[in-house]
Amino acid sequence: MALFSQTSQGFQALLWKCHMFWPISRCRQLFAASFSIPNREKINSFSSVTSSSTALPVDPKETDALPAKKRSEIDCKEEKGWDEETKEIPEEKFRFPSSVGAAKKWSMSPVMSRHRFSNVQPPEKPLQAEEWSKLREDFQSPEIFEEVMLNSMIRCNSPIDVAKSLLTHLAKRNGDIAYNMLVKYLTLCVQQGQVSEICDVYDIMKARFKMLESGAYSLLIRGLSNSDQWRMALTVLEEVKKIMIPSRTCYEACIKAASRHQEMKLAFELYSEMLAKDVVPTLHVLQSFFDFSRGTKGAELQKELFGVLLYLRENQIYPHRTFMQSIKLWFESLPGGNWRGRLTKIKDSGQCPVCNHQLEDSNLTEEEYSRLSERIMKDVIHGADTFRKTSPQELEAFQTFVENRLPFDIVIDGLNVSHIKSRKMQCENLFDAINCLAKENARLLVLGRKHMLTNSSNWKREIMKEMQSKADFFFAENISEDDPFLLYATLRSGKHCRFVSRDFLRDHKACLSDSVTRHLFRKWQRGHQIVFFPAAAGRSINFLPALRYDCVVQTTGDTWHIPYKDVFEEKYSYQIPRKWLCIHQK
Repeated sequence: MALFSQTSQGFQALLWKCHMFWPISRCRQLFAASFSIPNREKINSFSSVTSSSTALPVDPKETDALPAKKRSEIDCKEEKGWDEETKEIPEEKFRFPSSVGAAKKWSMSPVMSRHRFSNVQPPEKPLQAEEWSKLREDFQSPEIFEEVMLNSMIRCNSPIDVAKSLLTHLAKRNGDIAYNMLVKYLTLCVQQGQVSEICDVYDIMKARFKMLESGAYSLLIRGLSNSDQWRMALTVLEEVKKIMIPSRTCYEACIKAASRHQEMKLAFELYSEMLAKDVVPTLHVLQSFFDFSRGTKGAELQKELFGVLLYLRENQIYPHRTFMQSIKLWFESLPGGNWRGRLTKIKDSGQCPVCNHQLEDSNLTEEEYSRLSERIMKDVIHGADTFRKTSPQELEAFQTFVENRLPFDIVIDGLNVSHIKSRKMQCENLFDAINCLAKENARLLVLGRKHMLTNSSNWKREIMKEMQSKADFFFAENISEDDPFLLYATLRSGKHCRFVSRDFLRDHKACLSDSVTRHLFRKWQRGHQIVFFPAAAGRSINFLPALRYDCVVQTTGDTWHIPYKDVFEEKYSYQIPRKWLCIHQK
């Protein structure tokens, strides 16, 4: 084995002698894992966290597979990989010498967390067991010495041989190497692409543990997928499936590995499996499908990539500029396809100036509008909506208020608009918005809170009086959730009514009981939400009117229209892009 090659097979024999590979039976002792999984792009920061998962030792008397454990939610932060909560604490750096003779004791607080050792520097070359022992004795908290030292090796990307010498010392001293120490060593190996070492650690872990925790599996798959042993990553992925739903990181590492080796059928099989398990893919892996398929023939492959574009449509996902360019280049690379792509801005009428195609209307049909209104009333307004913080009495009073004043042209989330400019009084922000929107004699309804009626530094009684002369106001309780009120008033006013808010309304979409209605809700929202933002000097607020055309990926077969944003946005945004990629066949 390559692991601990300093002593060749002698160290492996030592591990057997120290019972490292001996099965642990009876009470299924759990080894707590305390580590953080790094991102390959960020090898200069590492922090130690306690994993919620555990590794289970091998019990020779128990061979049955454990029941599969479902993930309660997808960790959408896995791509970041590193724990950003831990910040380095300013203190002098501590550098370990290359020899014991230079070792000194450090004056540090007797009670310190692991994070306070974030500036410890590891040796630059392997040490003998006696040298490690001396350093451990001089360390303020010897019980966490090895853990701190391995963390620092990961942070500094130390040579593998230095880490090997530490683990050799640890095995000789304790007769064992703890699970979390193996994972930290594995982290360093993955970080440096040490494939033979990764395989060796995997063999050791398989021999000792029936199953690993998710972080170790993720490390193994990421390390193997970037090597010529990438098919081993698929084997590990199959192991993971037996005990849990694999993470997004695991799936995407295997998808990218298959794509790099032009195994596109396999890549799309993994992608389909990922979606079936409700594991949400990142834009990065979706983009990779187009990058690796450039210039490749095949009707089946083309169908799969069209499916990715439809996935963007169904989930209202807007690719960033780099992703958009990958899509454009893929279309133009298709042999004999005669596809051409151009960047453009759609006319207000909904017509594309490049191909003259008319985009889909943002308005719902009468049947669709009726269905959506009924479901909103049932699932959001009157349903068991956990996001609604209002009393039945207040809701009834609001409904009576609205019914006696219908219809409105624009419904305004007053509190939301009032925070548009932090340096102005909130009532001034709202006043500016009302003045702007009331110019065309539109009937306005402003949803406010009762604290707005109290004369204060942010809410002046005189300004409130003037606003009430230009718009209808309903003042809800201060703790009430006003989004259901906004939806009710807008829908009851009819298809022409728009609403003003910077809220994406994701919570209320989630309350809708079926996917068809959720799709209708998003389409209705895209065509009815007026977006606002602070204007440049000399003006108060800018408004972008709701679009007459639907802002999602669209196709007619010989044309594709793809809205995109200039930069990647990790979170959903209420802002709809105004830039488009038009792709058409000559």
